Amino acid sequence: MIIKPKTRGFICTTAHPVGCEKNVQDQIAYVKNKGRINGPQNVLVIGASTGYGLASRIAAAFGCGAATVGVFLERAASGSRTATAGWYNNRALEAFARAEGLIAESVNGDAFSNEIKEETIRLVKACMDGPLDLVVYSLAAPRRTDPVTGQVHSSVLKPIGAPFTGKSVDTATGEVSEVTIEPANAQEIEDTVAVMGGDDWLRWICALRDADLLAPGAVTLAYSYIGPEVTHAIYKNGTIGRAKEDVERACAQIDASLLGGHAYVSVNKALVTQASSAIPVVPLYISLLFRLMKQNGTHEGCIEQMQRMFADRLYCGGPVPVDGEGRIRMDDL
Repeated sequence: MIIKPKTRGFICTTAHPVGCEKNVQDQIAYVKNKGRINGPQNVLVIGASTGYGLASRIAAAFGCGAATVGVFLERAASGSRTATAGWYNNRALEAFARAEGLIAESVNGDAFSNEIKEETIRLVKACMDGPLDLVVYSLAAPRRTDPVTGQVHSSVLKPIGAPFTGKSVDTATGEVSEVTIEPANAQEIEDTVAVMGGDDWLRWICALRDADLLAPGAVTLAYSYIGPEVTHAIYKNGTIGRAKEDVERACAQIDASLLGGHAYVSVNKALVTQASSAIPVVPLYISLLFRLMKQNGTHEGCIEQMQRMFADRLYCGGPVPVDGEGRIRMDDL
């Protein structure tokens, strides 16, 4: 079977298993070449199949020798339809990890649901020889069904208070044009916070704590983004920014509940993702950013940032370096 790329708008709807395997293999090689990290031994990554979540799991497993459990929602192949890239990524990661004698187990399902939390707790108890040292929350989803109310919330990428006009680039044609987005209403803001905010992260930590699965001194972190002033209206000061503020609220609440442990928000560098490709201005900004950072020798992808975060931030042998608001800054370069 010959698999060819098929695109719908800015999204590629096909994935190649060999390409995904090579992507995972390259990330593993990078982490190994950087050397051993004296880090966690039992790690849960929620949102583990692509991007920062996948890179976090690779850094933990192949940099620290950790047993890992990953949670994600991905689709297997069906008929002539390929599996999602995340499904192939996870299959490759599990194979490489087990070949080296590492525990690598996964749960495929809706991480927002109580059922998947319970399934994950059972799996962690069954496959790991102790409680969790690290819990990474790297979940990105367009919608969420509240497990208590049953209400479905859908997130939007909109400014708040006033329309936003700016230049963007069509990733398919390379054409630069001006776009205008109308501001979100109150319900859209509330829904975006419900999907992308800190409520589910807090629920995960409470569930793990109640199951006695958090080790003394356990660390948990979630990922965020601030970006340059040119993107603030659509991101930092928009609906997604409001959700990220809620993540920081949850972070403080979680941190206070961890006996001897800590919760952190890590602010990461702009990267090409399905979400970022949909945000006006951001694709154009990323195009310029990557060119300049590559020229300066400072460009990093997911795995470079996550390996550096493990080695130079979380497990550096001393206090975790943070900014004035207690955030880890991986966008420092």
